[in-house]
Amino acid sequence: MVLLEFSMTPFTLEDSKSKYVARILDIVDKSGLPYQLTPMGTIIEGEWDQVFAVVTDCFRSLEADCPRIGTQIKIDYRAGTSSRMKSKVEAVETLLGRKLST
Repeated sequence: MVLLEFSMTPFTLEDSKSKYVARILDIVDKSGLPYQLTPMGTIIEGEWDQVFAVVTDCFRSLEADCPRIGTQIKIDYRAGTSSRMKSKVEAVETLLGRKLST
């Protein structure tokens, strides 16, 4: 199972990138894969081909009208496990004995 965190930044003349982020998040949400939106990126959980298909779809969507796109990707693969977005946070919260802001 893969946890993939990514962000895509189109280099445009506009200051705000929220309309592009919304376009990407629509694709992520419709993928049906578990995900978590953060202020600096999005985390997706699934099999390797699934998560990369979503990232590719996001790129293709921006590519249509953005001539330059910066992308950052972090990947954590672990065989045979799922629901790691929650379990990794819960493990740390258990050790600390309290809930954290997530």
